Amino acid sequence: MSDGIATIETVSPRQSNRVIETVADDWQSRMEVVVSTVREMSLQTDPQEMVRIYGEGMRKITSNDGFVALSRRRLDPPYYRITRSSLWGPAVNPWKESHRLPVLDRGVLGDLIHADEPRIINDFVVAEDDPAYEHLSGYRSLMAIPNFDRGAALNMTVIFRKEPDAFDPDQFPEIVLRSNLFGQATHNLVLSEELKQAYEVVDHELKIVADIQRSLLPKTLPTSPKLSLAEHYQTSRHAGGDYYDVFLLPDGSIGILIADVSGHGTPAAVMMAITHSIAHSFPGPQAPPEKMLNFINQQLMQHYMSDNETFVTAFYGVIDPATRVIRFACAGHNPPRLKSCIDGTIRSLDGHCGLPLGVFDDEVYQDNVEELRPGDQIVFYTDGLTDAEAPDGSMFGLDRLDQVLIYCADDADELIQNVLGAVELFTRGYPAADDRTILVAKIS
Repeated sequence: MSDGIATIETVSPRQSNRVIETVADDWQSRMEVVVSTVREMSLQTDPQEMVRIYGEGMRKITSNDGFVALSRRRLDPPYYRITRSSLWGPAVNPWKESHRLPVLDRGVLGDLIHADEPRIINDFVVAEDDPAYEHLSGYRSLMAIPNFDRGAALNMTVIFRKEPDAFDPDQFPEIVLRSNLFGQATHNLVLSEELKQAYEVVDHELKIVADIQRSLLPKTLPTSPKLSLAEHYQTSRHAGGDYYDVFLLPDGSIGILIADVSGHGTPAAVMMAITHSIAHSFPGPQAPPEKMLNFINQQLMQHYMSDNETFVTAFYGVIDPATRVIRFACAGHNPPRLKSCIDGTIRSLDGHCGLPLGVFDDEVYQDNVEELRPGDQIVFYTDGLTDAEAPDGSMFGLDRLDQVLIYCADDADELIQNVLGAVELFTRGYPAADDRTILVAKIS
């Protein structure tokens, strides 16, 4: 051994014919122990408990006098940490209580774990000044079994026998393989637990983001004797990129804005919040629609979207309940469906529609005007509704949406519930892959 700390002799297979003694001598008994052990291990989610079960099982089929487990994770040579020892009482959890575990340097165990290779020492003598002397004293044979992670022996198990010449190298390859398979399973369990904890943290933060996002939406909808409104807002995750807003304007008109940020999740939610902030910073009443969309587009381009590929589709309409006129502008958004309850026709509320917001800073949006009639139903929606998929991959589509609009007796709330029921039936309850927002305005 280097530094004169110990004398080590590694034997070849021809130098020893000793086998590892087993407590259970017949293969059937050993098989029962193995099956019972691996079955119980497969039920575990705690790596500490799995290590305990594995150790108890192995002690039933092999006979050794002592052991230590070592780790050099996050430690530079020559340092290492003893994580388990047959000298200790209750086991310390190395994943949660590493601060309680001793860190040593050099010595026999340090040389073994930093050597990155399996070793058998069948004529072993330890020097009294070895830093791990208390764990090594009294043993004459040892077997060092490295556990590799990303090509390096970051962990190692060292088992001891009191008599010399106790370990047979013929069995050594299988022992190293078995130990590494178990080590990898334990490591995967640790990673799974760490991933679960990370997801829980992210999930908690996303719930907070979702709460903030929902606080930006209208708390109540304006009421009018000549116009009824209803809405439904559903994100595919905690937070999403759909956005709607309703503005009660000084002349009694009602502005309805619906938008969809490209992408999903938190990035889309952040851009949704930015769009909301810009819409509410519009100087003066949010009208006419073309000026509103031009303002949002210019602010997005100047401050937020010049260096990324995000964009926002939007449709903004201002309804005057007194004159039954809607003035609207479109920025790449799917146009609302307009159902006439006088002649039964259903069509898109079409007109000039520009590119999505945040694409070009010189894009100019234009107003369109449509006269409405009593009983008309206008359905504003995002494509998460019409693109909702059935298990076979088919989409809900406009035709199925139009079928729900047949019943003119429904008020705005009933109409939304009918649409949602039809989507739920079509998708068979599968979780939404995209945000779904729908607003209904019905002319009394």
